[in-house]
Amino acid sequence: MIDLNQYLRDTAYPGRGIVLGRTADNKKAAIAYFIMGRSENSRNRVFEATEDGIRTKAFDESKMTDPSLIIYHPVRVLPNGLTVVTNGDQTDTIRDHIAMGNCYRHALNTRTFEPDGPNWTPRISGVVKPDGSYNLSILKSLDGDPSCCCRYFFEYDRPVAGVGHFISTYQGDGNPLPSFEGEPKRAAITAATAREWADQLWESLNEDNKVSLFVEFIDLESGARESVILNKHQ
Repeated sequence: MIDLNQYLRDTAYPGRGIVLGRTADNKKAAIAYFIMGRSENSRNRVFEATEDGIRTKAFDESKMTDPSLIIYHPVRVLPNGLTVVTNGDQTDTIRDHIAMGNCYRHALNTRTFEPDGPNWTPRISGVVKPDGSYNLSILKSLDGDPSCCCRYFFEYDRPVAGVGHFISTYQGDGNPLPSFEGEPKRAAITAATAREWADQLWESLNEDNKVSLFVEFIDLESGARESVILNKHQ
């Protein structure tokens, strides 16, 4: 099990990342999602709360040059209580397929990695169920070969108190950027509140590259949500 804060401090550019898990008191589901950026266009963003989750939006509309892969709804809470967290517009693909009676796997089998060669940025996705169990997925090219999409699904039906799983788009900086490899990393969740965890993660992200962070604790008994949004551009 990794110290996620130390891992983030040691990794200048993990890109976008999702953490799903359970709080140490075993009473709440834990969610974190962050975005980072190297270009002015990527860094010109903030998270904004919506009725069913959050969206990304331009901080300065005059500087937005290409919204296609950076403006989307990272988090949506569905009517059936599922919480969907992703790094792109596949959030809506999952929502729409679940509304039709399908599952998140069915939805992601219709999608591939992002069309941003030579990086071919992976699409990472998570689903948290009302009972706190959760799924993670990554869609990525085959070792940088865009002719093949590799789809990996990881399902955790009995979360452990104080443990989460972390997945990101990249393993670090580079040209092209190296895609995440292997299973999601098992990480300790020790914070007592969403705000405490958000502060820990935000401090650990690279100061130059971090853009926005969303953290949420969901009470498994009442369904109450404690949410925190942190933006570099306030």
